[in-house]
Amino acid sequence: MNSSSSRNGPVNGPVNGPGDNVAYGPADAPASRAPANGPRINDPANPPGSSGPPPGLDANLAVALHALLAEQSVTRAAARLHTSPAAMSRTLARLRRVLQDPLLVRAGQSMVPTPRAQALREEAAAVVRSLGALLTPGTGVDPATLRTTFTVQAADLIGAALSPGLLELARREAPGVSLRFRAEDLEGGPALRDGRIDLEAGAIGHVDPETKVEELVTLRMAAAVRPGHPLAEKPLTPARLAAAEHVVVSRRGRFTGPLDAALAEQGLRRRVAVVLPSHLAALALSAGSDVVCLIPTALPGAAPSPLTTPATALGLRLLDIPLPLPPVTIGMAWHPRHAADGAHHWLRDAVRRTLRAPGGPAAEGG
Repeated sequence: MNSSSSRNGPVNGPVNGPGDNVAYGPADAPASRAPANGPRINDPANPPGSSGPPPGLDANLAVALHALLAEQSVTRAAARLHTSPAAMSRTLARLRRVLQDPLLVRAGQSMVPTPRAQALREEAAAVVRSLGALLTPGTGVDPATLRTTFTVQAADLIGAALSPGLLELARREAPGVSLRFRAEDLEGGPALRDGRIDLEAGAIGHVDPETKVEELVTLRMAAAVRPGHPLAEKPLTPARLAAAEHVVVSRRGRFTGPLDAALAEQGLRRRVAVVLPSHLAALALSAGSDVVCLIPTALPGAAPSPLTTPATALGLRLLDIPLPLPPVTIGMAWHPRHAADGAHHWLRDAVRRTLRAPGGPAAEGG
């Protein structure tokens, strides 16, 4: 760069390296206009005190200003930002035009900040720290700092299986988190989209291309009966199962399901005595009567599922069904806007650990 002079004296010699040969003279003197690609000074569209940012505001200027004021050397600032001294010299010239101050001037073999530069040093550092925090991925949130309420939509059996484990994990890891479970009274896709629920857990039946779905565990159906039930006295056959009275769980009031299709293939038909919208109510009915209630349970050889805990608490016996029934897949669904959210990431991981980990939430999960 050609040398020139100003009231601050010439700076036409090398200072801390070739990149520090930055002049502040007529070419770089404060002006009422900046280049077309930079912010305008004294722009009528953005008068002093205007709340709007100047057109073409470049956050990189704040980063460069911080480096220059911290290093007090164009060469070292360039190295710090992994750019060339020539590029940093041009940035310093641009900063001088924008701020209407030389910022760094030569003093012997070094450069020293002007009073304006000294006043800006801490503010520039704070802006760079804020930019760094703004652009940091949000998945690294500390659960202990969370203060929020998560709304989970699930059938009552899923809620009964999830809530003890999630509560334990929240107490241990995220004591500021509260949980709200709501029944399956909302259509999953729209409710997730508009934020009425944060997560849906259970057998995810809706197909919404924008919804993220993760399968958590695959279960099979078993027949839950009270202790001393006639079906438990000898091997269960399709005919004996069909002859018993059944309670069906359906929030839509349906009387038939996969078991009826499997029995029909054997030429059999069961008697459904009652349809209830609640699985917990159906299990309670089975505990006090001879009606049979189907319940999801773990596959052979797998760890016990928390979904059978309510049946175990009622003292019910679980009998293998001697028919090929389709497996039941339990999963969770969420809207993609939460995919990178640290708080929601903790919630999903907690659900994962509660439903997948052998022995419950005390085990570590991925």
